[in-house]
Amino acid sequence: MLVAAVAMLFFSTSFNVVARSALAGLIKSFSVSLIVATSLLQMALMEKSGALKRVIIFIKTIASENKAVQIMLINIGFGTLMVSVGATPVSLLPPILIAMGYSTYVAIALPAIGYDSLCTYALLGAPIVVLVDMANGFLAKMAEAGAIAAGTQVTLSSVAHIFAYFVPVTSFMIGIAMLWITGKWQGVKKGLLPCLVTGFVIGLVAFATSHFNNLVCLTGVFCGIAVILAMLIYLKVTGKKIIDKSKLTPEELKYEKDYSLLKALSPWILLIVIILVLNVPPKLFTELYRNLLFPINGLTADGTPIKTRFLWNAYTWIFVSTILSVFILRPTKQQLKETCSVWLKRAPKPVFAAAIFFAIGEVMNMSGYDTSKPITGQDMKLNMVSILATASAHAFHAAYGAIVSFIGLFGGFITGSEASTIGMFGTYVMKTAAGLGLGVKCIIIMAAGLAFGAGLASVISPAKLQNAAASIDKIGEENKVIRTAFVFSIIFVAVTVVITLVLLKVFHGQ
Repeated sequence: MLVAAVAMLFFSTSFNVVARSALAGLIKSFSVSLIVATSLLQMALMEKSGALKRVIIFIKTIASENKAVQIMLINIGFGTLMVSVGATPVSLLPPILIAMGYSTYVAIALPAIGYDSLCTYALLGAPIVVLVDMANGFLAKMAEAGAIAAGTQVTLSSVAHIFAYFVPVTSFMIGIAMLWITGKWQGVKKGLLPCLVTGFVIGLVAFATSHFNNLVCLTGVFCGIAVILAMLIYLKVTGKKIIDKSKLTPEELKYEKDYSLLKALSPWILLIVIILVLNVPPKLFTELYRNLLFPINGLTADGTPIKTRFLWNAYTWIFVSTILSVFILRPTKQQLKETCSVWLKRAPKPVFAAAIFFAIGEVMNMSGYDTSKPITGQDMKLNMVSILATASAHAFHAAYGAIVSFIGLFGGFITGSEASTIGMFGTYVMKTAAGLGLGVKCIIIMAAGLAFGAGLASVISPAKLQNAAASIDKIGEENKVIRTAFVFSIIFVAVTVVITLVLLKVFHGQ
């Protein structure tokens, strides 16, 4: 409401433009907000049907003889895989870590940090899809203004290739941070090799998938699986047990025997299979992603259609896999009723939070637009984003690359989401980069710096840390984690800044 009021009172934006922009922003958020809604429904079904309990029992038995491998496997491998298919590591993993003997402090901190380097590929690549669509909309306007060649666009592959430079370094840093949290420098020393292997494997997979448009959104899934396999191979080579059931209680052993693991994993297995079928065949991917856009016309202030791609977007298939899994999990009527009740209790706030920042970003982007003057369109002297971008370019000049990741960190802290941060600040960062005279590739590098800063904010996001603490009934303990996590977040983002500046130097003029 405040942003809308400012747009109308101080930037001469009509109520019509503000209202349409806010609604357009909400619809543009569907690739995030509806994924949050459907994934929470899936998690509620797994919880109430008993499937989640079976998954937790299985994870408790893994890699008990090597803590470093266990940390990499569960928090980076499994955590990345979970967040990629829409699950929430900060809700699921803390109880598991407590049951495995980790302290409350560690159980809250590790799930919030483990998947940060691959946050761009969370929710089946929702953040990178948002960034690509936003970048192409921005580039189209630059082309209209004659600033770049007509038809200049970026692809999922070209953007993912830039992100792939960040991923192995940040993954290694995150691994080191988790080892330090659990065992200080002694823990780092013991776990250095598994940490190096994890960073290498993630980097290798991210670079491989970045060469194929149809595989980009599956990067998190593939990286999670690859880390799990790499750690299992490491355990085998070093002669350690992979599965150890000695820590399970008699009740858990009975539940393990009575409840099939494949049955418990069926919602995620179905989802991954469906997503692979839709994305791996290039022709099918092209049809769903490029051709069947199902655009909504006439809503945005400038007349740009909103591409929904609902037959490709993950939220449709998370919902479908959830419905199909009902026939496998066979929940009782009471369990279905509890599933709906829990979902209705949990979903509204995070869904609204995911959507509102897109609405704010769209209102800011369209401020100063006059629908009665379609030819001249937008007065850039009355556009919030242009004013901020111009001021930033004048204030920081070439040093802007050194602060863009910290803008992302701020956005991630406020919104709790990388995709929402991109929705709110993406156009601003790209306009600033264009104002500095950077080429298209360097504009995307700036946007990547923003995105990674936002993703790395997960470890200090109050919402996520509170979620982790609540899952083990330790609300308030997250405050202890933030003190240490804040230091790590600054270090992570500082390294991200270095990578951003190096890439800007290497690709200068492109």
